[in-house]
Amino acid sequence: MSDERPSILVVDDETGILETLEILLRGSGFRVRTAAGGRSGLTALDEELPQVLLTDIRMPGVTGLELMQRARELDPELPVILMTAQASLQSAMRAVNEGAFYYLQKPFSNDELLAICRRGLEVRDLKVENRRLKKEIQSQGRGRGARPIGRSRAFTDLLQMAETAAPTESTILITGESGTGKEVLARFIHARSSRSDKAFHSLNCGALPESLLESELFGHVKGSFTGAVRDKDGLLVAASGGTFFLDEIGEMAPKTQVKLLRAIQEREVTPVGATESKQVDVRIIAATNRELEEEIRNGRFRSDLYYRLNVINLTLPPLRERTEDIPLLAKHFLARFSEDPDEPRRLTDQAMAALMEYDWPGNVRELENALERASVLGRGEEIALEALPARVRERPAPRLVSEEPPPNPTMEVIEQAYIHWVLQAADGNKSRAAEILGIDPSTLYRKINRYGMGGG
Repeated sequence: MSDERPSILVVDDETGILETLEILLRGSGFRVRTAAGGRSGLTALDEELPQVLLTDIRMPGVTGLELMQRARELDPELPVILMTAQASLQSAMRAVNEGAFYYLQKPFSNDELLAICRRGLEVRDLKVENRRLKKEIQSQGRGRGARPIGRSRAFTDLLQMAETAAPTESTILITGESGTGKEVLARFIHARSSRSDKAFHSLNCGALPESLLESELFGHVKGSFTGAVRDKDGLLVAASGGTFFLDEIGEMAPKTQVKLLRAIQEREVTPVGATESKQVDVRIIAATNRELEEEIRNGRFRSDLYYRLNVINLTLPPLRERTEDIPLLAKHFLARFSEDPDEPRRLTDQAMAALMEYDWPGNVRELENALERASVLGRGEEIALEALPARVRERPAPRLVSEEPPPNPTMEVIEQAYIHWVLQAADGNKSRAAEILGIDPSTLYRKINRYGMGGG
């Protein structure tokens, strides 16, 4: 069990003073470490940084001022209290100017010393909290662009590539299975780009019918279709100066693909029903869970648009290929769902083992949903195995590709099998299945009808 008492390092070359101060401070609730002389003090600082440093000024070899300089290099917020038997106004001013919290003249009363040490702790805590709040405010000001969570080699290599590409103006195509966090990665790139102070807009291309998608992207003029009662700028114009994220780009109809290609090439858009174009200055990040090269071969996606989008390709690995990231992600989600994020609930060893063994067909999104459920249903400080969804705690999800796959299955066959399997795992709940698949419910209904899976 960790010692919660505030720590203080006391440095003096007189052992009698050290022993007296140790007894006083330990009896007043401090965790005390002593060092006989400045050189020993330097060693102690490098071994463990205290919350308060109390040191004599005049010591042979290494002085208190030199010790203070080293301490503040290690922690600029560390309060340093200097003691001396030969005080002068000049030396006191020098000490304060160089960063001392307080300049104490010997002899001093016990109450005076304790009050100064406690005040130093309070000031340090306020400075640390203020610094934390500033970082939080800066992060919020940049939008949801926090660094995605993961330490696996494949994931950190991907993030490094994303950070390298972020400051450029290159178009980026993010690929990967549903639920792997493509929008999170897109926001991360935007937050580290030269456009981070401008808007980040996103649109799911599979969530809207073709006519409405065109209007949302490119805008329309009054009277161009039923319900167009006034001119409206599209999202590409609204995002001008910033970043536009097109999710599920593989769902876009060929006619809309042509207009998007022109917008990327010419940096201009023509609203629906208009004759004049509008200039746009926007960086495009697109994402898909489809194999676009296969879609091109099947005539469902334009090759010229693909090459325009695929300047830099970032492929997010599925969660089953980076299982070492599951504990980090679990800790992050539990903190988010906790009433006290600084003291989040934790999983039992059994529950964590179940998370590690499960195959996560819905990837990070499915893990997040499972832990939100567990946070609501779980009781006590630890979340037990029983709070996890049945599909997670009872058995690992079977892999879609067996050791003996059918000969040369098409993407459509694989997609149909995947949807069928997810619907079974979700007990026929189409809304839940759409969440796992990472698609809009309307998209799922279209696919069910397309594959004749009405009974699914």
